[in-house]
Amino acid sequence: MEPSTHTNTPPGATAGPLRRIISLVYDWLLLLGISFAYGVVTLLLRKLSGEDTMAPPQGMESIVILSGLYLCYAAFFSWCWIRRGQTLGMKSWRMQLIQTDSRPVSVMTCVKRCIVAPLFIIAGGIGFWWCWFDKNGDSLQDIFTGTRIRLLPKENGTRTQQESS
Repeated sequence: MEPSTHTNTPPGATAGPLRRIISLVYDWLLLLGISFAYGVVTLLLRKLSGEDTMAPPQGMESIVILSGLYLCYAAFFSWCWIRRGQTLGMKSWRMQLIQTDSRPVSVMTCVKRCIVAPLFIIAGGIGFWWCWFDKNGDSLQDIFTGTRIRLLPKENGTRTQQESS
């Protein structure tokens, strides 16, 4: 009989709110890079179209630019969730987004989550704070989209920060 490669994490364990928030900080750093790249492309397109790039975009142009940035963010999260159920931050903190029936998330689920999650973030992060009150530890984003963020078991070969110090 071979030894297990995982430590004892309960199979139904849901990731806690603090772990989720720290993971999101990691992802915000990636979003900063995406924002920078999007800004460069937007600036170049405005310059090529003959606009005054020193003046901020006005009216409908600013709405289009911000909508494009939001779509880039949504595409990033959706691509990560559909591919492996994890963003880089989620992978670092051993979390995975799945549907409540344990299946991988669908494109439609990602779309719903990308619509609902920003609303809860704008509302003071209430979606994350809800984890402390929900009996299953789910956020409002999870509840509204039929998903949950499960905690993955730690690999035995993985060293913790305390062990590496």
